[in-house]
Amino acid sequence: MYPVKQDGIHFASLGMFIIDEFAYCDEDGNPTGRTLPPQIGGGGTYASIGARIWLPAATVGMIIDRGHDFPDETQKKLDSYGKDMWLFRDHSDRGTTRALNSYKGDTRGFAYLTPRIRITPRDLANTKLARPFTLHFICSPSRAASILSEVQEETLWNPITIYEPIPDRCIPEELPAMTKILPFVTILSPNAEEALSLLSMPHSPTKALIEQAAHRFLDFGVGVEGHGCVIIRSGALGAFVTTRERGDQWVDAFWENDKGQNAHRIVDVTGAGNSFLGGLAAGLLSAGGDVYEGTLYATVSASFIVEQEGLPILTYKTINSGEVIEEWNGDSPERRLKELHRRMQKVTSTQ
Repeated sequence: MYPVKQDGIHFASLGMFIIDEFAYCDEDGNPTGRTLPPQIGGGGTYASIGARIWLPAATVGMIIDRGHDFPDETQKKLDSYGKDMWLFRDHSDRGTTRALNSYKGDTRGFAYLTPRIRITPRDLANTKLARPFTLHFICSPSRAASILSEVQEETLWNPITIYEPIPDRCIPEELPAMTKILPFVTILSPNAEEALSLLSMPHSPTKALIEQAAHRFLDFGVGVEGHGCVIIRSGALGAFVTTRERGDQWVDAFWENDKGQNAHRIVDVTGAGNSFLGGLAAGLLSAGGDVYEGTLYATVSASFIVEQEGLPILTYKTINSGEVIEEWNGDSPERRLKELHRRMQKVTSTQ
């Protein structure tokens, strides 16, 4: 259990906002003819939306570096989630950060088309996002060390830290640097492929291997005095959660596609892992700091992200009592949470 507060900024991400562009080729490098307009992207954006699915806009957010070419339709889309959650820094001398997602068959390449502007904890100081209760960052271990050092410089701020290793630095050579920072990380969450790569376990992920990897990370000492948590995000297999105090738990993916009955609901998994961690942060607040229960909230957040290319649609509905509620992609996060609880209880009762 992690202590949580009920007021102020609950979640901020140091991840970036990116405008994603796309190119599609077949295995031989020939254009497929498929086109996709530029999309709102960036790990910070998806993480923030994952938290926003559960929390008011004024309690979550991130910094967005807005260039001179910032599209009007992008601004309208972001504003639809609540203007309070975005802190814009305007740059009249440069364009908005863009990246190319290039696909050759099923293999995805990624390259920045413009220089990046990295965001640090110091950038949050003296803004509406200052001293969030949970802080999410996506980076290499060396940059994570710098981020954590800046956090420690700030007096009266001891956030829950959610560290998402950046994919291209999840290699065995980075493991020594990672082990040095783990005592200062509350929650470590690579995906399954990244976890196995870091630990020199180059195999296709299975539940047994994922559990073994999570325990190895836990043995390195995650969190103060080893009281942290490891969550390995494992796609269709679900998510594996473990702590020294309470042991292991698997949480199924909301859209289970092993039998194909829900395969049509999974359109694009881009950003699902980021949104999972934003949902986790929100779940910690709603569940009184229970990371196992928080993982169910995380799973529901990811379920909305995979249903379309780009971000989900937020609408408002008046119910019989006259209360106005939010719906995402025409559905209620609370309904999905109840459904996931029901499934988890059914699994437990049959074991």
